[in-house]
Amino acid sequence: MMQHGGDVITVLTTDHREIEVMLAELERLRGTDERDRRKDLTEQVIIELVRHSVAEEAYLYPAARKLIPGGDLLADRDIAEHAEAERLMKELERTDVGDPAFDPLLDRFTATVREHVREEESRLFPQLVQYADVEELVSLGRKIQTMKKVAPTRPHPSAPVTPPVNKLLAPGTGLVDRIRDAVTGRGRD
Repeated sequence: MMQHGGDVITVLTTDHREIEVMLAELERLRGTDERDRRKDLTEQVIIELVRHSVAEEAYLYPAARKLIPGGDLLADRDIAEHAEAERLMKELERTDVGDPAFDPLLDRFTATVREHVREEESRLFPQLVQYADVEELVSLGRKIQTMKKVAPTRPHPSAPVTPPVNKLLAPGTGLVDRIRDAVTGRGRD
């Protein structure tokens, strides 16, 4: 995972590109005997996406609601897309990479993530830039980077997604997830 600075658009777009690289590698590894690499990469994609989603739900979507006319609709749609991605991530975690169900599940997950990224980058980000000032964008970028450091690393589809409850619960859930990851070795390269 790269460290990047700057405004919220730069931070989240960089995340999107890093996630796309991992998804493309997973697709490239399809049909190979590199099961361990596929498993590790699937775990890494899930870790990064969960952190990214939690941070967006804590800061990006509330900012969209506050700053963008019609921002509630944009935020609600993106949160619904996150919920679908989380359900798919939970299923991917439970499915062995050798299971015949894994590849179709990965395909659905990848399509969901790519569509979400396309919509966010083509609709939400341009409007946020239009209605937020530079200081707000930079402040949001910092808040998102900070949240990602304490955010959960595993999907929790039933967890609250709206402030203030999500901001209060995410660090505790994240700590538990990171302890589980350390004990199991999940997410290590």
